[in-house]
Amino acid sequence: MDYKLNKDEKLCSRTAVNSLFDQGKSLMAFPLRAAYRIRPQGDHPVQFLISIPKKRIRKAVGRVLLRRRTREAYRLNRRSLLFPALLQHDCGVDIAFVYLDSNIAPYSVINEKMTLLLNRIARAVSEQAGASIDTQQP
Repeated sequence: MDYKLNKDEKLCSRTAVNSLFDQGKSLMAFPLRAAYRIRPQGDHPVQFLISIPKKRIRKAVGRVLLRRRTREAYRLNRRSLLFPALLQHDCGVDIAFVYLDSNIAPYSVINEKMTLLLNRIARAVSEQAGASIDTQQP
């Protein structure tokens, strides 16, 4: 199984980020919040970004540490939890992970909450794809 994170999987487009936060839905699993927007599948099924606010974690060392922990938790869990639902329903998703706590959480907590969020997003993708199929039938 390929666990690489390619540059193409990063969400960089300003318009995509704005539409994600304007039109997307949000889930919480403290200390992480995930904003997501389901879209038609493009080049990559998932594009993501990670935000560790300076207001919460003042020191850059702490922000970098949390960004690495969050990225690693996402990297290890995305293939098994999120990709099957996306490939089954032929859609993609943009996700933004925002860290909410003012204390630095251990990796085990971040990993646990990341799996919870990815499971919820996969369930939402399945529900939305099922709902769109039901509305298209006469």
